Amino acid sequence: MERIVGTVSRGLRTPIINQGDSIPEIVVNTVLKASESEGFNINDKDIVSITESVVARAQGNYASIDAIAKDVASKFGEDTIGVTFPILSRNRFAICLRGIAKGAKKIVLMLSYPSDEVGNHLVDLDMLDEKGVNPWTDVLTEEQFRNHFGYMQHTFTGVDYIDYYKSLIQEYGVECEIIFSNNPKTILDYTKNVLTCDIHTRARTKRILKENGANNVYSLDDILSASIDGSGYNEAYGLLGSNKSTEESVKLFPRDCQPVVDEIQAKLKEATGKTVEVMIYGDGAFKDPVGKIWELADPVVSPAYTAGLEGTPNEVKIKYLADNDFAHLKGDELNEAISEYIRNKKSDLTGAMAAQGTTPRRLTDLIGSLCDLTSGSGDKGTPVVYIQGYFDNYTK
Repeated sequence: MERIVGTVSRGLRTPIINQGDSIPEIVVNTVLKASESEGFNINDKDIVSITESVVARAQGNYASIDAIAKDVASKFGEDTIGVTFPILSRNRFAICLRGIAKGAKKIVLMLSYPSDEVGNHLVDLDMLDEKGVNPWTDVLTEEQFRNHFGYMQHTFTGVDYIDYYKSLIQEYGVECEIIFSNNPKTILDYTKNVLTCDIHTRARTKRILKENGANNVYSLDDILSASIDGSGYNEAYGLLGSNKSTEESVKLFPRDCQPVVDEIQAKLKEATGKTVEVMIYGDGAFKDPVGKIWELADPVVSPAYTAGLEGTPNEVKIKYLADNDFAHLKGDELNEAISEYIRNKKSDLTGAMAAQGTTPRRLTDLIGSLCDLTSGSGDKGTPVVYIQGYFDNYTK
């Protein structure tokens, strides 16, 4: 019978994972049990993905706001700290801000507008036009922002993040001034000591600040890059990729991930004889059309993956071939012509017209987005995702 189903993505349920649990053992057992109960075979080039959250939980990679505060204080001392470009998130940044505030004497909080870097909006673009405000040139004080735009609640959370972040800082008796600008250099008019909190643009921001007279410049990946009094840490990403654990602590991005994926691959090979690719994933990247958020609050989509997931897709567009090269064919002749074209396609289709409109993103970024959507972020209880047929094409 002709094969009808292509790629299949399954969310797999695991036990609740706690500190000290063996992720490789849990994942391999879960995959084997799922294969048996659901009746699917484990094949070469299948993919098993594990959300970064449970890896960090098993590692016990947590830190308190006191640890954050101590690290911040050691870097900035008594100086006023410019905290720039944080994302607007109760889960991702609010608890980090508590720790930063607890280690500071005064904070100048500089927010990007109309949105943060992952798409959370403080103000609608149409309102900028209406008020004649140019976010690329205009620097606004808190009072000026309020006079222009009033009090704006986030589309999904209903939170006014300006008031919320200000209250978190003032909770520790710390003086707080809020400004709005998209130019990193603006903060240097207020202080020469800066903690920049952007994620994907942090290297550029730090470079601009250092080139324009900043004294001390750090980014979130410099905070908790080493353990503070026995706390969790991440040597590569620090606070980047952290999530709220409690009101007083965060779960950090997992560390030492490559041995985890390698061990899972080896154990599955031993149990099944098949080479299954393995990756750990965080946020995918996809834009919500209503809230405009891009997700992607982690520093990378995948902190570790096996070798078979390196690279980008090398695909052709079937509809392009059907409309152009083989427009004169129909039915079985068309199917066979396209199949033959795919079987004989070049190993590198960069620039080829038949490949236009395909997605030349990294495989781990594409697969990570699929996994993030499959597992969700709520109560599905499926931190492991099993994918089959991802590397197949029309000829298989």
